[in-house]
Amino acid sequence: MIDPRALRTFHQVCQTGSISGAARSLNISQPSVSAAIAQLESKLGARLFERTRAGIVLTPEGEALAARARMLDHLLRDAQSDVTAAQKGLGAPLRVGGTPGALVSLLPRALELMEAHQPRLTLNVLERPDRDLLAMLRDGEIDLAFVTTAIEAPPPDIEERTLDRDPFALIVGRANNSLPDRFSLKDAARLRWVLPEAQGAFRRQVDALFLAAGAPVPSDAIRCDSLLTTKAIVRGGTRVTILPRQVAAAELSIGVLRAIAVEEAGFERSIGARWLKERPLPPLAAMLLDQLSA
Repeated sequence: MIDPRALRTFHQVCQTGSISGAARSLNISQPSVSAAIAQLESKLGARLFERTRAGIVLTPEGEALAARARMLDHLLRDAQSDVTAAQKGLGAPLRVGGTPGALVSLLPRALELMEAHQPRLTLNVLERPDRDLLAMLRDGEIDLAFVTTAIEAPPPDIEERTLDRDPFALIVGRANNSLPDRFSLKDAARLRWVLPEAQGAFRRQVDALFLAAGAPVPSDAIRCDSLLTTKAIVRGGTRVTILPRQVAAAELSIGVLRAIAVEEAGFERSIGARWLKERPLPPLAAMLLDQLSA
């Protein structure tokens, strides 16, 4: 079995990029770090990294071990957090990541359900693009990722569950009160737009709407990945956007934005959760999934 202390030392070498940096971080001598790495390499029968003038360069074996070392580091962090929470009478901390739209749509209801079962809880929420969330799940940085689902099959090590569906709509401000209650994207070129920038699942769904209409994606478009900024631009000017209705629910309810049915919106956005198959879900996360599914 690998010595966990040696694995943590290896993690610090990866984090700092050098033997000397790891020694400073751990407050031990450089020979002690080198000895721990030599022990690991001997145990595994593999060279973990090469030293260069710029620092260390991980070998393929080193890359594989680095992922597990990160998970161990997060596991130890979580253990300390769990004990601290228990001392304060709180439940074990839950770490959730998600894309902006999925968090807006799911997290308020999720929080209501969680607090009904556990009034005192510790919840950390991180907003990230799709491309970062898988790595965060695998590294143990988050327990659940709220994302757009049902676009493509998840990787083999990831579980995915759809929890809700939400229709797309053309979202406009008061400056566009003259627009009718239904709109065809074939007429998109006559409007000015705010559209998502990141190459993620949400953007692919928006692009699919234009494709279904046989219309090009508008060239007169501000590309923006902040939902708050997108809605502010639309609310205060003549530009329009496409969003799931739940994402703009607060502004729609007070009349500062209006939702117009899109004729080509033949599918709804699916939103849900992803998690790592090989890591058991914390009890609070498992309860949350069951409640949202119901």
